[in-house]
Amino acid sequence: MKILIIGGGNMGLTYAQSFQRSHISSKEDMMILEKSEEKAAELALKDIGTVYSRPEDCLESADLVIFAVKPQDSATLFASLRSMADPQQVFLSIMAGIRIKAIMDALGVRKVIRAMPNLPAQIGMGMTAFTSSDDVTRIELVMVQNLLNTTGKTVYVEKEEAIDAATAISGSGPAYVWFFMKALMDAAREMGFNYSEAELLVSQTFRGAIELFSKTDFTCEEWIEKVCSRGGTTEAALASYRKNLVRDDIMAGAVAALNRAVELGQDR
Repeated sequence: MKILIIGGGNMGLTYAQSFQRSHISSKEDMMILEKSEEKAAELALKDIGTVYSRPEDCLESADLVIFAVKPQDSATLFASLRSMADPQQVFLSIMAGIRIKAIMDALGVRKVIRAMPNLPAQIGMGMTAFTSSDDVTRIELVMVQNLLNTTGKTVYVEKEEAIDAATAISGSGPAYVWFFMKALMDAAREMGFNYSEAELLVSQTFRGAIELFSKTDFTCEEWIEKVCSRGGTTEAALASYRKNLVRDDIMAGAVAALNRAVELGQDR
C-alpha cells in the first residue's frame, strides 16, 4: 500500500515514523509531499520515505493520502490536487474544522476519513477519534485504523459532530492537563521546592495516578474517596475546589473548545 503524507510537520513526521516502526509500512511505500525546501531537506536526511515537492510527481501513485497540513492551507491545496485526485483513493484528513463533505466537494472524491489525533501520538500514547464517509469500505476503514493505532488508541464515531467533541476533549485535552500541572508546580515552588523538585513531584504524581486508574476498575470518584480522609488534607483541597467551582470551570472550558471547533467547521 502506497501512502502519501501531505505535510512534513510534527504530525506528518509522527505518522511516517510510527507506520514504519510498527512495520505496517516501509520507507519504500512511504511518500511525503512538503512544499518547504528547508523542511524537505530535513525529511530527506531522516530516510523515512521519498520526499516530493510537487503533487504531480506522487499523488497518482498513492493508495492512501493523508492531509497533515494547517486547515487554512486547505483551499489552495485542494485546488492544486483536484485534477489528479482519483475517486478510488482513500483520503485521511487530520485538519481541524475541515468537514468530510468539504473535502469530497473540493476534490471530487467519495472516500474520505476524518480524524482528530492529539500530541501524545508523538510517543505512541495518542488518542484519535475518527469517522468516515459512506463510500469507505470496511476493509479500508480497518486498514486506516490499524495505521492510526500505531500512535496510540483510537475510537470510531458514527457521527461527524463527535469529531468536534473529541477535539474539545482529547485533541485539546493535553493542554488542560499541562495547565493543571503547571498550577501545582507553581504551588510547590511557593511552598519552598526548587524547580526540578516541583517538576518531579507533580509529573510523577500525575503519571502514577493515571497508571493506577488504568490498571483497575475503580472510578475517579472511588479513587478520590480512597485518598480522602475525614478532616484531612485532601478533603481540604477538594473543598476549596468545590467552593471555587473549579469543576464547573473545567467543563466550561471544554464547552468553549467545542464551540470553537464548530465555528472553525462553519468557516470552511
